[in-house]
Amino acid sequence: MPRSKKGKRSSNKGGRNGVKGGSGASDDDLASDVLSHYSSASENASVLDDSPGAGEPLDEQTAQEETEDKLKQCIDNLMDKSAKTRLAALESLRGAFSSRLLCDFLTERRLTISDCLERSLRKGGGEEQAAAATVCAQLCVQLGGGDESEEGFKILRPVLSAIVIDGCASVAARQSCASALGMCCYVSAAEDGEDLVKSMSHLESVFTTSYPNFEGTLPTPKAGTPGLHSAALHAWALLVTLCPASRLTVLLDIHLLKLQACLESSDVNYRIAVGETIALLVELGRDIDREFEDSDMLCECLKGLATDGNKHRAKNDRRKQRSIFREVLHYIENEDFTEEKIRFGVEGIYIDSWMRRRVYDAFKEVLESGVRHHLQFNPLLRDIFGLGPPLILDSSVKASKISRFEKHLFNSAAFKARTKLRNKVRDKRADVM
Repeated sequence: MPRSKKGKRSSNKGGRNGVKGGSGASDDDLASDVLSHYSSASENASVLDDSPGAGEPLDEQTAQEETEDKLKQCIDNLMDKSAKTRLAALESLRGAFSSRLLCDFLTERRLTISDCLERSLRKGGGEEQAAAATVCAQLCVQLGGGDESEEGFKILRPVLSAIVIDGCASVAARQSCASALGMCCYVSAAEDGEDLVKSMSHLESVFTTSYPNFEGTLPTPKAGTPGLHSAALHAWALLVTLCPASRLTVLLDIHLLKLQACLESSDVNYRIAVGETIALLVELGRDIDREFEDSDMLCECLKGLATDGNKHRAKNDRRKQRSIFREVLHYIENEDFTEEKIRFGVEGIYIDSWMRRRVYDAFKEVLESGVRHHLQFNPLLRDIFGLGPPLILDSSVKASKISRFEKHLFNSAAFKARTKLRNKVRDKRADVM
C-alpha cells in the first residue's frame, strides 16, 4: 500500500532543539492538564457550532501556546532522573499524540524526542520501555511518511529490534516494541527493502517459536508469551502487505502450513491472530495468483473453530472465536468478506478486505480512541485510506451529504487504484528483496 513522500519541510530540519521547563506542577497534574487541553482543543477544532449566538471566536492561539508549553515540559521531563517522572511524561505524550495532530510542533523537535525515547528504551524498566515504544509508533504516525519519519525510524529501529528479540527483556516491553517496530517500519521504511526484511526477520524470530516442533507438537507456552506472539504476528502481517509478489510467494510456502498448525493453540487470542493472518495470506496469494488454492484440511480446521462448543473454554472466548472464524471460513470458501463501515465526522471508510482490516486495526491499536480524529485530519492516514486532503466544511457543505452507495463506489475505486499501484511498486522492489 504505497504512500507518497511528503516534501522536505522548511522549518529547522536538522537541529536538535532544546526545550525549556515551564511549570512547577506535579507530574500527574501536568499529565492531566495536557490531556484536558488537547481534549478541549480537539473538540473546538473538529466540531462546527451552528447554534445561534455562537459566533464569538475563542482565543485559540493562546490555548495553543499554553498547550505547547506543557508539551515542552513533558519532553523535558523525558530526561529527568526519576523513572516515575519519565513514565508520567510518556503517558502524557501518549494521550496528546493520540488525540491531536501535532506534525508541525513535533517536526521541529523530532530529534530531541527520538533521542529521549531511545534512552528510555535502552535504560528504562519494562513499564517505561513499553510506554516509550508506543510513543515511538505514535511519533512516526504524527510525522507521516516523509523524510522526518524515516529519519526517526533509523534512530529507533536498532533498539526496538534488540528488545523484541531479547528473551530476558520484559514480556510487556517486547510486546509493545514488536507492535511499534511493525508500525514504524510500515510508515517510515516502506520503500527501503533492507529495513523491511530485517524488521520482518526479527518479528518472525518471535512468533515462529510457537510453531510445532519436528514431531508436530506445539510447544507449551510460557506466561505472557501468547500475547507477545500475537503482537509479533500482527506486526509481521502488516509488513507482509508491503512485500513484492516474489517475496510473498516465498512467505506463503514457509508459513501457511505452520500457521495452520497453530490454530490448535491453547490461547484464544493467539488462535484468532493466526486465523486472521491466514485469511490475509490467502487474500494476498489470490491477488498474485488467481489459481491459488487453500487446502481442504484448512477448511475443516476452520469449520471446527467456527462451531467450537467445548465447555472447557470460557463462554466469551467461544463466542469471540466463533464470530471471527466464521468470517475467515466464509472468505476462504467463497471469497466473501463481511464489510464494515468506520464513520468519522461526515465521512467514512469501508473495511472490505483482510488487508484493509489489518492496516486499520494496526492504526487503531496505536492511536486508540484518537484514530477517528486522525482519519479526519492526518494526511498520512487519509492518503493510506484514499480519502484525499482533509475536508474544510462550512454549514452548507456539512448539510449536503452524499449517499452511502456513492461513498462506497468512491472508496472501492480508490482502493482498487491503490492496489494496482502497490503491485507495480512490489515489482520494482522485487530485486531489493
